[in-house]
Amino acid sequence: MYEELKFALALTQTPGVGSTIGKKLIKHFGSAQAVFTAEKKEFLNFEGKAKNLFEPIQNFQDFDLINRELDWIDKNGIEFFVFGEERYPKRLKHCPDSPIALFSKGNFNLNHTKTIGIVGTRNATNYGKSFVNKLVEELIPHNVAIISGLAYGIDISAHKAAIEFNLPTVAVVAHGLDRVYPSHHRGTANKLQENGALVTEFPSNTNPDRENFPKRNRIIAGLCDAVILVESKKKGGAIITADIANSYNRDVFAVPGRVGDETSEGCNALIKNNRAALLQSVADIEYIMGWEKESKKKRAKQVEMFIDLTADEEIIMSLLREKEKLSVDQISMDLNVSTSKIMSPLLNLELAGLVKAMPGKIYQLS
Repeated sequence: MYEELKFALALTQTPGVGSTIGKKLIKHFGSAQAVFTAEKKEFLNFEGKAKNLFEPIQNFQDFDLINRELDWIDKNGIEFFVFGEERYPKRLKHCPDSPIALFSKGNFNLNHTKTIGIVGTRNATNYGKSFVNKLVEELIPHNVAIISGLAYGIDISAHKAAIEFNLPTVAVVAHGLDRVYPSHHRGTANKLQENGALVTEFPSNTNPDRENFPKRNRIIAGLCDAVILVESKKKGGAIITADIANSYNRDVFAVPGRVGDETSEGCNALIKNNRAALLQSVADIEYIMGWEKESKKKRAKQVEMFIDLTADEEIIMSLLREKEKLSVDQISMDLNVSTSKIMSPLLNLELAGLVKAMPGKIYQLS
């Protein structure tokens, strides 16, 4: 188990091997370890830089340093994920520049069913913080995992709201897991590990250097189904995260702000240029992500549990679950019965709150 991580880390520290080329090598040879045992002629099959990496890989010497890192990982209960293995997060797998290895500390499944990234300015207003808190509360029925970057402002507000409303939350950081930055957020970082995790691609003893933050942002975008911007200037980490999310074909939402407000310029520009959907409430997320239909079906299912349906009513419910909307005539034809015979069960279902009558004698699930 640690053997594959050992060679994956060696790849990340080999000159000329970035995450894209490193993953290409792993895919070709089957594992990180196999890359280091391959013969020179096998590298000649590659195009571009990869074919010239045989010598740097074979000459890698820093395994003592990597072995010390493996000992630290083992002693501190750090979970790790190596590209090419089954456990590697599914959402990241298809991102071209996702990391070769990823580290996690806490209690969280990185393949959680629904994940939302919430990012924004470090200089958040009270309005921005309040909006985040209300939005996270409204997401409770969907059991969404909230992903952010542990920074001041919008990020830390998102983590704290998730903790308050008992939703899992993940903080992706730009340093090793032997430290917390900013240190002022150590309490939140410790608390979120009970129902979430700290995640990074950086080994221990890595400082939160400036160049690490854009790398951190791509992991936030890659782990999410959608990214939400709440207050952002024209430039900055949140805009970078939104751009990366768009390149990964993730949904991007932005909360609009007042014209002229510096902290709203980035969000307003994204909406104006069709780079983000306008977000006013959780209903916008439900509609675009398709969670609205899911919620309705779930509510209908819960109501059905407490209602005894007749055979005719059960059949009509099955039809509507399958086709979502049907006219009275379509139901009549599908069941091969007269229209008059289905009006009574339809009325009963409507009174029970299971179906809804629409204009034009069309019915759908409530």
